[in-house]
Amino acid sequence: MTDASRRTAVPDLSALEARARTARPPAGDEGLVVCDNLVRVYRTEEVEVQALQGLDLLVAEGECVALVGASGSGKSTLLSILSGLDLPTAGRARVAGHDLLAMGRRERLGYRRHTVGFVWQQTGRNLLPYLTALENVTLPMKYARVPRRARGAKAAELLAVLGVAHCRDRLPAALSGGEQQRVAVAVATANSPRVLLADEPTGELDTASGEAVFAALRRANEELGATVLVVTHDPLVSEQVRRTVRIRDGRTSTETLREQGGAGEEFTVLDRAGRLQLPGEYVERYGLRGRVRLTAEPDHVGVWPDGPGAEGGGG
Repeated sequence: MTDASRRTAVPDLSALEARARTARPPAGDEGLVVCDNLVRVYRTEEVEVQALQGLDLLVAEGECVALVGASGSGKSTLLSILSGLDLPTAGRARVAGHDLLAMGRRERLGYRRHTVGFVWQQTGRNLLPYLTALENVTLPMKYARVPRRARGAKAAELLAVLGVAHCRDRLPAALSGGEQQRVAVAVATANSPRVLLADEPTGELDTASGEAVFAALRRANEELGATVLVVTHDPLVSEQVRRTVRIRDGRTSTETLREQGGAGEEFTVLDRAGRLQLPGEYVERYGLRGRVRLTAEPDHVGVWPDGPGAEGGGG
């Protein structure tokens, strides 16, 4: 089941889409991945389902970023859009100079072959069962018209870098789940993509296998030069990257930044429209409901619950 299918039905999204279409472009487009006020709405005859509600995200080339959030928050929808498998309803999305809303069929096909790689959570979805590990890795190169002589050597090199050289002549059925996912990383990086996307790649694995798969993703980032975005519920994964972005209700809500080997510091994200999501613990602690009062202090903004005696007892 996708994130979108879990979202709550909403009655009317025309105003949200209008705001996204007229959004100001981000300053400088200083990123390999740029999402600005991104909206994704799924419509049926009876309901409109809102998966992304004006999401902002900026990822610099060379980053390894974890995307976290509750089921239905919009994480997988975002990855589907960035991979070229889905189209946003409104807003802006650019990856490595490609405008994801404006790409035609031919450009989209080239984008998926050369610019992005994708690793699914389901191990059986990443590999063709009747091809060996080496043959699976060479297949994307064939579609990208890499010369035949170069394919085998590059595929063998990728398998070695990712720690699964011993699997080269085995069919997927003869591999463990962790080995299958590491081979899948090799497949996803076969054409040297600028961006590698992974949707819960350790979700079906035990702890040891999951660590080996994340180590492969880290090698893809550090040694193969791919910018990595990984959706995960695994705290062991999210705590090993410098930057963790939390998505809530279709928007980026907080980011945690970590220095190498140090503790992380969490920041609330103020989007381009001036919106932010207060952490739930603060909302409960200070009794914030409905309308809140803002006060401009010399060095900060105060947030107070609306009601008698509010000032002096809020945030």
